[in-house]
Amino acid sequence: MLKNLPMVTSREDKKEGEGDIILEEEEKNNAANNPKNKMDVIQELVALIEAVQSIGDFRRTQRKEAHSLVRRLKLLLPLLEEIRDIDTLIPEAGMTCLCNLKRAFLAAKKLLKMCTEGSKIYLALESEDVMIRFHSVYEKLNQDLDGMPYTEIGISEEVKEQVELMRMQLRRAKKRTDTQDMELAMDMMVVLSTEDDRNADSASIERLANKLVLHTVEDLRTETVAVRKLVKERGQNAETNKQIVDILRKCKQIAGLEVTGILDDPAVPKALAKCPSLAVPNEFLCPITLEIMSDPVIVATGQTYERESIQKWLDSDHRTCPKTGQVLAHLSLAPNFALRNLILQWCEKNNFPLPKKEAPRSSDNSNVEQNNEIYSVVQNLSSNQLEVQRKAVRKIRMLSKENPEYRILVANSGGIPPLVQLLSYPDSKIQEHAVTALLNLSIDESNKKLISREQPIPAIVEILQNGTIGAKENSAAALFSLSMLDENKANVALSNGIPPLVGLLKKGTIRGKKDAVTALFNLSLCQANKARAIEAGIVAPLLHLLEDKNLDMVNEALSLLLLLASNSEGREEIGQISVIETLVQFIKVGTPKNKECAVALVLELGTKNPNLVLAALQCGMYEHVVELENSGTNRGQRKANSLLQLMSKSEQNS
Repeated sequence: MLKNLPMVTSREDKKEGEGDIILEEEEKNNAANNPKNKMDVIQELVALIEAVQSIGDFRRTQRKEAHSLVRRLKLLLPLLEEIRDIDTLIPEAGMTCLCNLKRAFLAAKKLLKMCTEGSKIYLALESEDVMIRFHSVYEKLNQDLDGMPYTEIGISEEVKEQVELMRMQLRRAKKRTDTQDMELAMDMMVVLSTEDDRNADSASIERLANKLVLHTVEDLRTETVAVRKLVKERGQNAETNKQIVDILRKCKQIAGLEVTGILDDPAVPKALAKCPSLAVPNEFLCPITLEIMSDPVIVATGQTYERESIQKWLDSDHRTCPKTGQVLAHLSLAPNFALRNLILQWCEKNNFPLPKKEAPRSSDNSNVEQNNEIYSVVQNLSSNQLEVQRKAVRKIRMLSKENPEYRILVANSGGIPPLVQLLSYPDSKIQEHAVTALLNLSIDESNKKLISREQPIPAIVEILQNGTIGAKENSAAALFSLSMLDENKANVALSNGIPPLVGLLKKGTIRGKKDAVTALFNLSLCQANKARAIEAGIVAPLLHLLEDKNLDMVNEALSLLLLLASNSEGREEIGQISVIETLVQFIKVGTPKNKECAVALVLELGTKNPNLVLAALQCGMYEHVVELENSGTNRGQRKANSLLQLMSKSEQNS
C-alpha cells in the first residue's frame, strides 16, 4: 500500500481562467470611485447579455444547457439596471464584483459560441468535457456574485431574492451528475469500433448522422470546416481528433460524398486553381463539388446541380435534395439549358476552359415501375402460397437493406403490418426474413414509429428465444433499433426480452454477442431494466468479454458495466477483487479507450467502496493513473484526476 500520496489539484482548478480575457489590475483599482467606469462596465455587461441572447442555434448535445445559461444570465438584467440607475458611488467591493462578472460573462459567451459554431462531432464526443466548462462558468458567476454588497448599493429585496434564486440554480446545476447522452455515446462507440460492412453498422452511422444533423451536403461541409479549425488548434495527433475525423469520414461516406482530404485547407474550386484572379459567378458552381457546371440539371426542389454529382448522390440511395434537405417528390433530372448557355457564354468571354464531361445521360424515370414492383411484393406477403410469401419477404429484406428510398416505399405501400404478422408464422425462414426486413426498415425514424404501433416486440422476443442463429442475431439488433424509442425500452422488458438477450451474450456468435451487448446497453439506460439485467445474470458474461481478447468488445463491456454499477446490486456483483485486478491491468496496458473506461469504472466502484480503491493501489495502479492523467484521452484525464483525489482521501483515512 502506498502512503503519503501527493495531494491532487482538480483539473478544473488548473484550467481556471484559461481562455478568459483578464482585466488589468489598474482598471479594477481605479474603477470604484469613477462613475463613468461604473456606467461603462454596466453597459458592457448588458451588451454581453444581449450578445449571448442573439447567438441562437445551439448544437443538439448542449442545447438544453446552453439555453439554461442564457436564461440565467438574463436574470441578472434587473440587478444591472438597478445599479445603473443609482446615483451614488458604488463601493469598491461592488465594482470588483462587476469587473469579475465581466470575465464570467466573456467566458460564457465564448462557451456558447463554441456550442453554436464548433464541431458537432466534438461537442457530442466530448460532451462531458463541455459540461465541465459549463460548471466552471457557473462557479465563476456564483463566486463573483458572492461578495455583492446589496445593502450598501441600495438594491431592492425583490431583485436580491431573484439573484439569490439564480445562484441557487447554479449550485444545483453544478451538483448534477454526468448528463452525457448515453444513446449517442453508444452509437459513437459502435461507429468507432466497427471495421466491417454489416448493415447494422451502416444503420448506426446513419442514425448517428441524423442525431448530429449531418446528412446534407451543406451540413457536412460546415462540419468539415469546423473539424479543420479544431484540428489546427489541437494538433492532428490528438486521440480525440483522430476519432472525430474517423466519424466525419464515415458520415460523408454514407452520404455518398468524397472522403479524402478532410484535413486539407478549405479548397478553392479546382478549376480556379490556375486562375486565382478570376471569380466564377456563384450560381455557376455546383453546390456539391463547388466546381463550375458543364451539364447543369434541375431536381424536384428546383435546385440545380452538376449531373454527375447529383447522380452520384442519388445512386448512393438518397432521395433528398442535398442543399435543402427536402425529400424529392421524384428522382428525374431536367437539363437546365438556360443556365448551361449562360455558363458557355461566360467561359468563352473569359477564355475559361470548361471541364470535359461525358455526354449527358437521358433521364430514365422509373418511379412508377418501382412503386408498382413494391406494391406487388407487399401484396404477396399475404399470399396463400408459402413459396410466394417466402420470395416476397426475402425480396423486401434485400431491397430495404441499403436503400432508404425502398424503406419508405415499403412502408407507404402498407408493408409493415403484414411483416409484423409474419413474425409469428410457423416457418423459420419466413421469420428470419421478416425480422431482418423490419430491422432494415426501422433505420428510418418514421418507420420505427410505424413498426412500434403494430406491437412487434413480443414476437421478436419469441424469435430471439427460439429462432435460427441468424434470426436471433437480427432480433437482438431489431430490439436495439426499436428501443431507441423510450416506450419500447419498457415494452422489451415487459415482454421478458432481457433474459434471452443475456443468453445470446453468453452463448451467441461474435456477431450475436455484439448485437446483444448494444441492445442491453440501450435497455439499461432505463433504471428499472438495470435490476432486470442483473437478475438475468448479465455481469458474468460481461466479465468474460473482458477476458476474451478475440472478441474485441472490451470497451462495450466496460461501458455497460459502468452503467450497471450505478445499481447497488450491480455494484456488489462487479466490485470483486478479481475484477479490480482486471481493471488495473487495462489501465496499465490497454488501449486509450480501454484505459478511459477502466478508470471510470474503478472510480464509480471506489466512490461507494473505498476498500476497492485500496485494493487497486495494492495492484500497482497509482503510477499508471498518474500517467493517464497526463497523457490519456480528455475523458480519461478527467476520470484519472478524480480517481487520484479519491485515492488521496482513501490513504488519509486508512
